Amino acid sequence: MTYNSISYGVSDAIATITLDRPSSRNAMSAEVQRELNDAVARTLEDMDVKAIILTGSGGYFSSGGDVKAMQNSAPTLAEDKLRFDRVHELLYRLVELPKPVIAAVDGPAFGAGCNLALAADFILATPRAKFCQVFGRLGLVPDFGGLFLLPRIVGLQRAKELMFSARIVDADEAKDLGIVYQVVSEDSLQAEARALAGRLCHASTVAIGLTKRALNRSFNVDFHVMSEFEASAQSRLRTDPYVREAVRRFTNKEQLEFVWEKLEGRSGKPEPGRE
Repeated sequence: MTYNSISYGVSDAIATITLDRPSSRNAMSAEVQRELNDAVARTLEDMDVKAIILTGSGGYFSSGGDVKAMQNSAPTLAEDKLRFDRVHELLYRLVELPKPVIAAVDGPAFGAGCNLALAADFILATPRAKFCQVFGRLGLVPDFGGLFLLPRIVGLQRAKELMFSARIVDADEAKDLGIVYQVVSEDSLQAEARALAGRLCHASTVAIGLTKRALNRSFNVDFHVMSEFEASAQSRLRTDPYVREAVRRFTNKEQLEFVWEKLEGRSGKPEPGRE
């Protein structure tokens, strides 16, 4: 697919997907959604991609749904249902992506844009970042996965407050609420996102994928079911080449490939002298 509203690139095992409609503050048009769905699918199919960065251009993450398009359209119920089916296909694919996803947020992340960021595993934000469940201002129900994602991050009562009030949350409050992983400067946002992604590239992609799948379901199943998943996943991983090599290194007292504290370089590669 040729992209008109996003850009896509891969470097050093990191795929970067950029919402690229700054004239509309990267509003989530139908075209953007189709292109995002295709790009996320590409990251899944590309075995060389180990981590994904999701970001926006022009000082915006995304202002949310394309309200102007809503004003100029009158879809039938069937057409609207099909549109949401496509949205949910994108969100399911992103949330379940068995690779770490980092949202690098600068500027507004409102409505659907906010919930797109919530679908990532980690959110890095600049002091200019603003988050808002803006749907209530228009008399709408939060969509784009927000009703599922937000309460799992901030808890039920706080999710109600943010959604009922539709108020704007700045980067520091978002960090206090657990929405944002780290607040970084505007100038260092992309470098910090690549550093985090690069460190995660040294981990087992298979293990991260299985851990992510389990955590996504951990609020909905009982202890017995999760214990069964643990046993099944661990048994599967015991024969994985990554685990075999890690065990060999550990046994021979060699440096493991993935030790978080040893991976501080911005490229995600060990700093000189730490190999």
